[in-house]
Amino acid sequence: MRRLILEQTGLLSSVQDGGRTGLRHLGIGRAGALDGLALQLANRLVGNLPAAPAIECLLGGLSLRFACDGWLALTGADCQARLDDTPVWPGWRTRFTAGQRLLLGRPRVGMCSYLALDGGVRQPQILGACAADLSGGLGAALVPGAELPLGAAQPLSEPLGILLPTPPNGLRFLPGPEWFWFSQAEPQLVRQAWQVSPQSNRMGLRLTGEPLVREAGEELRSHGLLPGVIQVPPDGQPIVLGCEAQTCGGYPRLGMVIRADLWRLGQLGPRQTVRLLPVSPRQAQQAWLRQQRYLARIELLLAKEADTRC
Repeated sequence: MRRLILEQTGLLSSVQDGGRTGLRHLGIGRAGALDGLALQLANRLVGNLPAAPAIECLLGGLSLRFACDGWLALTGADCQARLDDTPVWPGWRTRFTAGQRLLLGRPRVGMCSYLALDGGVRQPQILGACAADLSGGLGAALVPGAELPLGAAQPLSEPLGILLPTPPNGLRFLPGPEWFWFSQAEPQLVRQAWQVSPQSNRMGLRLTGEPLVREAGEELRSHGLLPGVIQVPPDGQPIVLGCEAQTCGGYPRLGMVIRADLWRLGQLGPRQTVRLLPVSPRQAQQAWLRQQRYLARIELLLAKEADTRC
C-alpha cells in the first residue's frame, strides 16, 4: 500500500478537500481548504481531481517520510521546503522516492501551504467529504507518527511548473445588508490598513484597527452566514468569516468578500496588514472571470502535457 509517515505536524496540519456543501441548514458548515485555489492547483499538478484530499499546513513545521515512490506538488505559502537536501519550489510537480523525507519550513510570506500527492490522500468520508472540520468536531488534526495511505499512482513522467497567482492589493468585497448602518465605513476602510489578529483561526480572521462606528439599525435576529461574510461586532473590529464559520449569527453584515478573493483568507497571517476594498457587482464578476481564465490556461497546459505522454 502506498503511504507516508508523519514525523512532525507543526502548528496545525490537517487533511482538507473541497469541503461539504448542502448541509448548512443542518448547522454543518463547509470547512475544507482555507485557500481553495491553492488546493486546486496542487491537485491538478499531480493528476488529481481539483477538490481531492491533500494536506493543509499552517505556518510550516511539517515533516514526513515517504514509504513509496510518486509525485508531489506544493502550492500556497512558500515554506522553503526541502526533499532530503534538495529545495522543492512551490508550483512545481516533483518526483519523490521511498525513504525520502520532506520538510516544510516557516513560510516567507503567507500562512497556508498545500501538499498534494498523486492519487490523493486516502481518508474516510464524513458526510460526503474528507475535510477535517476542527471546530465542528468532524475529523481531527494530524499528529506525529500517523500513517496516511495514498491512492493509486498517476501516470506522470516529468517535472512540470506553473505560474502561481499574485495576490490583489486588498481584500475586495461587496457591501452587505447592513452597510448603511455604518455611514463612515467607506472612508474608514479606505484610509487604513487593518491588521490580522493572532486570535484568528479557521473560523474567521479578526481584524484590528480604528473601530467602525455603528450609527443606525436595530438588534438583528439570527440570520444565515457564509464564508467571506464581514461581520461587525459591538467593538467595531471586523471579523471575516473563514471556511469553518458558523452557519448563523446576529452581528451586522458589513459586506461579503468576493468569490475571486476567498482564497486569500488562507494566506493572511497574524499581524499581516490588509485593506478592505468595496467593489461593484460588475467588478466582482470581472475578477471571477479573470480567475476562471487563469485556471483554464492551467488546464490547457496540463492537457497538452498529458497528450505528450500518450
